[in-house]
Amino acid sequence: MTLDETEAQSFHWLVDMLESVEVGLVVLDLEFRVQAWNGFMENHSGITASKIRNRVLFELFPDIPEAWLTRKVDAVALLNTRAFTSWEQRPYLFRFRNTRPITGTEDYMFQNLTISPLSGSSGQVEKICLMVYDVTDIASGKRALERANEQLAKLSMTDRLTNLLNRGTWENLVDAEFERYRRYNQATSLVMFDIDFFKKVNDSYGHLVGDEVIKHAATTAKHNLRQSDSIGRYGGEEFGIILPETDVEGARIICERIRESINDSVVQTTIAPIRYTVSVGIAQLDHAAKSYMEWMQQADEALYAAKNGGRNRVIVFDQL
Repeated sequence: MTLDETEAQSFHWLVDMLESVEVGLVVLDLEFRVQAWNGFMENHSGITASKIRNRVLFELFPDIPEAWLTRKVDAVALLNTRAFTSWEQRPYLFRFRNTRPITGTEDYMFQNLTISPLSGSSGQVEKICLMVYDVTDIASGKRALERANEQLAKLSMTDRLTNLLNRGTWENLVDAEFERYRRYNQATSLVMFDIDFFKKVNDSYGHLVGDEVIKHAATTAKHNLRQSDSIGRYGGEEFGIILPETDVEGARIICERIRESINDSVVQTTIAPIRYTVSVGIAQLDHAAKSYMEWMQQADEALYAAKNGGRNRVIVFDQL
């Protein structure tokens, strides 16, 4: 075999390898005209190498971020050094549909990208090579793990029955709001409320119906709050609300809205329609409270005054 035949055979093997490898290979000139387009790119784009050759990449793929890729390529050409971008920085360069059966829940192929300079005989960079790696399995697994961890974190902070904050998480927010008041002295109010005669509901209709009433109270209260407010289930049929930047009159308006909404509602359970009411206590924070626990105690005292005063009413601590 002659030298020319050996070189031709080696070139044939190289081309065959580049066509069959499970990595996208794209060669561009410095005007972003496509010079090489391997089998991986043909299969996922649906465009053959003969049709794309000498075409400007951005004309055929308008979804590609032109300004971003141009900056990357210019830096690679100027510095004559390769650059790498992971899917975590940019999920994909080419918007290819995901075809992997294992990660079929992902709409698009996640990609890592290597951008390499290709120099001519003069030593000057004449072309750029893009290598596109399908990392959908890795990305999908990591995203699923992150979602699971977020869900676990959420569950650790959430009351399972009502999906409100649980007692520990909500108390931490009360403590944080107390410290914020000490720094900035902005008006803030705390609310405690519970369901009137809830034991009668459980005794008459059972705990499942009681749970429906608790969920109804949680949902109704939450729908009457602002995004900045924080509501939690304090325990049993008792709830707490933090109303930041809200004085006692503003808190009273919000609490009356909650009380009236519940008073006017009917809970349609599988056993019987249930009507119920709530009693509400409000305490606006001032310097008399030496800790967040004292602040909570004030709201709790106002709540019990509301219950002792006939229930289905809102009482403010300062008016006791």
